[in-house]
Amino acid sequence: MAGPTPPPYYTPISKPTANTYSHPWKRTNLYSFAVITILCSLSYLFGVWQHGGATTSSSTTTSILGATTTRPTCVLTTNITTTSISSKSLDFSSHHSADGQGGVADATSEGPNKVYPLCDVKYSEYTPCEDPKRSLKFPRDRLIYRERHCPVKKELLKCRIPAPYGYKNPFKWPLSRDLAWYANVPHKELTVEKAVQNWIRYEGDRFRFPGGGTMFPNGANAYIDDIGKLINLKDGSIRTAIDTGCGVASWGAYLLSRNILAVSFAPRDTHEAQVQFALERGVPAIIGVLASKRLPYPSRAFDMAHCSRCLIPWGQYDGVFLIEVDRVLRPGGYWILSGPPIRWRKYWRGWERTREDLNEEQTGIEKVAKSLCWKKLIEKDDIAIWQKPSNHMQCKKFKKINKNNPAFCPAQDPDKAWYTKIETCLTPLPEVSDKEEIAGGGLEKWPKRLNAVPPRISRGTVNGVTAEIFQKDSKLWRRRISYYKTVNNQLGQAGRYRNLLDMNAFLGGFAASLVSDPVWVMNIIPVEAKVNTLGVIYERGLIGTYQSWCEAMSTYPRTYDLIHADSVFTLYKDRCEMEDIMLEMDRILRPEGSLIIRDDVDILVKLKRIADALNWDSQIVDHEDGPLEREKLLFAVKSYSTAPAASDQDDA
Repeated sequence: MAGPTPPPYYTPISKPTANTYSHPWKRTNLYSFAVITILCSLSYLFGVWQHGGATTSSSTTTSILGATTTRPTCVLTTNITTTSISSKSLDFSSHHSADGQGGVADATSEGPNKVYPLCDVKYSEYTPCEDPKRSLKFPRDRLIYRERHCPVKKELLKCRIPAPYGYKNPFKWPLSRDLAWYANVPHKELTVEKAVQNWIRYEGDRFRFPGGGTMFPNGANAYIDDIGKLINLKDGSIRTAIDTGCGVASWGAYLLSRNILAVSFAPRDTHEAQVQFALERGVPAIIGVLASKRLPYPSRAFDMAHCSRCLIPWGQYDGVFLIEVDRVLRPGGYWILSGPPIRWRKYWRGWERTREDLNEEQTGIEKVAKSLCWKKLIEKDDIAIWQKPSNHMQCKKFKKINKNNPAFCPAQDPDKAWYTKIETCLTPLPEVSDKEEIAGGGLEKWPKRLNAVPPRISRGTVNGVTAEIFQKDSKLWRRRISYYKTVNNQLGQAGRYRNLLDMNAFLGGFAASLVSDPVWVMNIIPVEAKVNTLGVIYERGLIGTYQSWCEAMSTYPRTYDLIHADSVFTLYKDRCEMEDIMLEMDRILRPEGSLIIRDDVDILVKLKRIADALNWDSQIVDHEDGPLEREKLLFAVKSYSTAPAASDQDDA
């Protein structure tokens, strides 16, 4: 037989033909039966030879990770094959103890597959597209050097990013909100730099997060209570939020108990490891910066935007940063600002700035906000809140009379946001027929919002997606999640997983089906996808971002507990290398984290080889609809390994 022998763990199945075998010499039913019996026997012998002499009985019932399937050994097919799925069970539970001493995987072990060794320990926090050394080649103006700048193909690492020596499983949520292991993020800089501001404390082998912040010395909870006295945070009208310059994301962490889901972001290394700390706590966060490119979110995504002393020059550069906030803010959404220059008359001495300077800064912010047709609702104590209009009917009249900038942008795609330049023009809201109408359509309050047909779909603005398709997709994912939990019983156990990543989210059905579990999901819409559905995901009250999987994600290593990839490798076939995507998945997955990959069986066979080379424990499992489906599932667990003790990280 030409070519390599297929691996023993799986052989593709062909669907049976519609008609049974027919021969022109057929004379009796007995003769036909004899011919069929001979063909079945030959099929069986061929399968035994192909699998190295494995034996099967007339029917095989195999328990696979808790899922039981029954399949015949002789099926007439166009291409005669047999089914063989390993009965080996994967162990999805975590094992390394609190003292966390893990060995380095043997990168030199012999075997038929390629082996990916561990990278040098200096790469333990490697973020390819935000590498500090590479960033120094780019302009510092407007923080352009802190934007995404990815390595070229020849610079890609072909090794596994090591965890620091002594790495341990994070504390389970909600305990992780307040505690993290020092060994996992060995950086003490913030404990010194922000000591008086109560961001973070170092306590022996762990960090404690008291919930403080620069502008909320009484804690994030008290600060959010103060906001709640000014706008309604309880009725479900505010569900999605964005925190610019997030610190260790305490604002987002404490919003979660109020059913408000925030995306927190900050540049890499402005304060050492702040986004890494946020993710270690189990709080949604991503590396990002407001600079020259649009934020990687669709228009009209967030119900609330927040800046607490985030040091962004809102009034400068023709107001371009507030213009971008306006693009991602929903009609009627809120922008909250605390810290300089708010209440400058009281704090100007402590801020070590002149009264004139602070007054000029606030005047500039007020001017930009007015030009965006925002209404200033209130300024009380340390907090100021503006509200975006629910439509642009009055705003267009205002601009026609006053001729003030920014002008409305010409025709464009307001949801295009992957390496897209920020423009100093105002993104127009969808047209309305009445000044009271909400542009783009109103949303149900949370939690009804999750399963209601999103306005983008009901208004027909998502190409090829109807209300019926949306409802079918929701039903489909409820069934799939139920199946996943029978295969990986840890998925149904509270506390095993916290940070989840869906690499090709479509309408967010995977995340929606897990919304009652103590997890959160970062929903990715690949920029190569045929339809941009990220706006739909936000209208459901979920969060996500754009990403090309031919590049690295803007996150630290070891930040996700479980990664889900539905047809990702089919999408990227002939676009980039499978191994590079798999190495990126390995980089961002925690030790002993889990993966679920759905794809065509031929692709999964190739991925299984790469998984073995990455030292993952993996297994191909039948589709939830049975063994005759070409789409299969690869379940995997990343092995636990750390850098050697000799490379224990120095305190920076």
